[in-house]
Amino acid sequence: MSQPAMLRMLGSAGFGPDDDDETRLKKSLLVFATGLVSVGSMLWLLLYWWLGPKFSSTLPLIFQALLVTNLIVFLRTGNFVFFRFSQLALFLFSPFVVQWTIGTFITASGISLWGLLAPIGALLFFGVRESLAWFVAYIVFTALSGFFDYYLADAVVPVSAQVPARVSVFFFALNFASVSTIVYLLLRFAIDEREKARIQLEATHRLLLDEQERSERLLLNILPGPVADRLKHEDQTIADGFADVTVMFVDIVNFTHLAEGLSPQEVFSMLNRVFSAFDELAERFGLEKIKTIGDAYMVAGGLNSGTADYTAAMAGLALAMRDLLRRDFNVNNLHVDVRVGIGTGPVVAGVVGKKKFIYDLWGDTVNLASRLTSEGAPGSIQADEATRQRLAGRFTFDGPDYVELKGKGRTPVYRLSGEAAAA
Repeated sequence: MSQPAMLRMLGSAGFGPDDDDETRLKKSLLVFATGLVSVGSMLWLLLYWWLGPKFSSTLPLIFQALLVTNLIVFLRTGNFVFFRFSQLALFLFSPFVVQWTIGTFITASGISLWGLLAPIGALLFFGVRESLAWFVAYIVFTALSGFFDYYLADAVVPVSAQVPARVSVFFFALNFASVSTIVYLLLRFAIDEREKARIQLEATHRLLLDEQERSERLLLNILPGPVADRLKHEDQTIADGFADVTVMFVDIVNFTHLAEGLSPQEVFSMLNRVFSAFDELAERFGLEKIKTIGDAYMVAGGLNSGTADYTAAMAGLALAMRDLLRRDFNVNNLHVDVRVGIGTGPVVAGVVGKKKFIYDLWGDTVNLASRLTSEGAPGSIQADEATRQRLAGRFTFDGPDYVELKGKGRTPVYRLSGEAAAA
């Protein structure tokens, strides 16, 4: 196993399945700090021996054994609360104990500075509030050491404290450099990991935004924009009455007979091409597609938002749909024809159901437009009296013809032939 792989495995040791990112970071940091302090303490003893003073190795070995034992217990039990408290306690007390056995601040080269790792570690592993007690303990031990050094240094000088001045100066520099390095590495490790977590969080956030945008687009393909907003923010039933709406149905002529000679894939392909082209035209004219029902296409104007002159836009859309099928045989490769019915008047609009919901229209105007469609000849665009009156002078109509409509009786029907200027 490579060294980086071993470091990664050791850094992730002790992780629990329920740990959040913050807890994992704290565990990694404390394991990392344990390794740095263990290596540092042994190098400290070896350098002392190499430079001359032969201090007892008992205390460093006991310190090392306690650090390793604590780490093993943590890896076996996963008790991070005990692990971080006991390790920080060792970081705090051990440097002062070693200093007292050597002598004074000067003869021990300020080795008590290593105890500063405890409050810094508490800041990283516990939190700001909990770290205060550890910092106070460090200051108290430092003050006690200074007090005893001041009053007792001249009276009692242990043999082990008779350290050459050069060695003392060397270890002053070494202790400051070592503690500073460990603090820097811990802070850098923490910042790097938090930066990685931030980048990962931003990436996840971008994915969520992309998913939200896709969901928004899907919802807007099903519902009008204002209705979609209300559905997202309101729990109540959405049903609105509109006093004046223009409704149009477009029905493919002889679709049932035509479909008998085609495969399901060919039927779907033909409907998809035609209705997709109708969608583009409806969007261009600023009108709201409501739904498709088999081979029928329903569109409305005057709902929520859109063009103000929606009845004229509906007439223009009807003519554009008919002309598209007559000239564009890439879309209409089967040369189908359509019947169109247009009605204007009041409707009720709303969202039906809680699952697989749909935005739909109800009312006499909807029924009239549907029946005008079914009564029309292939290629005809039939409109009711209200629609003809509103478009008089701008569009030309033939008729009226009187037809019997179910539920309506004898009804005048007008055939839209084109725009007045073109006529």
